[in-house]
Amino acid sequence: MNTQDVKRQAREGNLRLVRFLYCDNGGIIRGKATHASKLESRMREGIGQTLAMQAFTGVETLAPVEGMGPIGEFRLIPDPNTFTILPYVPSSGSMMCDMILTSGQPWEACPRTFLKRMVTRLAEQGMRAEAAIEHEFYLAREVNGQYVPADHSLCYSSIGLDDEAEVIDSVLEALESQGISIELFHTELGPGQQELSIRHADALRAADNVCLVRETVRGVARSFDLIATFAPKPFLDQAGSGAHIHLSLWGLESGAQGEKNLFYDASQREGLSVTGRYFIGGILRHIRALVAITCASPNSYRRLLPHFWSSAYAAYGFDNREGAIRVPSLFWGRETTSMNLEFKPADHSGNPYLAIGALLAAGLDGIANKIDPGEAQQIDPGNYSEEERERRGIRRLPLTLDEALDELERDEVLKNALGPLLATSYITVKRNESAFFKEHSPEEEARQHFNKY
Repeated sequence: MNTQDVKRQAREGNLRLVRFLYCDNGGIIRGKATHASKLESRMREGIGQTLAMQAFTGVETLAPVEGMGPIGEFRLIPDPNTFTILPYVPSSGSMMCDMILTSGQPWEACPRTFLKRMVTRLAEQGMRAEAAIEHEFYLAREVNGQYVPADHSLCYSSIGLDDEAEVIDSVLEALESQGISIELFHTELGPGQQELSIRHADALRAADNVCLVRETVRGVARSFDLIATFAPKPFLDQAGSGAHIHLSLWGLESGAQGEKNLFYDASQREGLSVTGRYFIGGILRHIRALVAITCASPNSYRRLLPHFWSSAYAAYGFDNREGAIRVPSLFWGRETTSMNLEFKPADHSGNPYLAIGALLAAGLDGIANKIDPGEAQQIDPGNYSEEERERRGIRRLPLTLDEALDELERDEVLKNALGPLLATSYITVKRNESAFFKEHSPEEEARQHFNKY
């Protein structure tokens, strides 16, 4: 796709506005829109945005980050390959953007540029990553000033599929019209809670798809007078919503014919290769810092509880849904291609570009340093005694966002991958958000997160 292709499709679709979107450090999807008549020039020159926006928080405050104030701007430069006509609003399209300085250079504070750097690092080693997300969300409505679930269905209940059939069908139709390939859909544990899985894609496209799914589900739900929330714990007494990240590495190996899944080795236990084990080792070594990025809100840590299948401990296992990393069982007839790792402590308050990029940085550290992940756990790690967990080297994940940010500030591997400007701005934004919610009740925290994600 190039500029002329986008211009032609916008003309054929009778578009008036095209949104230039990005996901910020607060995990909020923001942007500006150009009139379609100015699309060609705007794609070339971008839309101006103040540097301060990467210090803007999810609670609409400006965090104190040096160089991110009222002076200076970056340009939103769209990626033509992400162009889509939005089926849930009239005469509008959108593209995901990179943040480019007025000098023409990529801005170091841009999350999408960070993921591009990690993709390049993989390519330099003859590898590429594929990813897919399990999107959990609630459908709800506002009644007398309170959010209530849209239905009372049970986990995996066919009644829930019936109750929301029209909404679900419209969501899937809208995603399909934008080129999104659907894998699975089902009701989840909470009343009104849904789960949508889409097909894996290269890492950058996978992160773009996360934003596209969030935007589409919310937009379609609105047309049914419903609210779709991807917040981690929108109802304090119900199940939380995650965004589990499935990841695999692909590349060439000596003697192999063509590209292969580097996480698969038929000679190893459950087909998990030595490379896959090292990748897990890297994630586990950095996981207490990683969750500051993948579980990026104070609300996230109300979800990460033992025995809730959300993962609370730094452990991995084969089809162990209480481990932070699950190695899923392989599908018959496509064993070599279906091997992947599922990272469970992740939700939609995290910026998907930062989350996937940070996972790659941690996993590559594991491969480079041959980090052994230790023994795969065959039971819920929460069922061990504290003494047994300590003996096995199984640590509890951080209990708060501040605790996770403390770990991130000490993690040189992740900070070096992010770069000083992105790391500093991200941590400062998140400290600001955390401080804000310390002055609010859990109920107010849940309410404030409800409409943000």
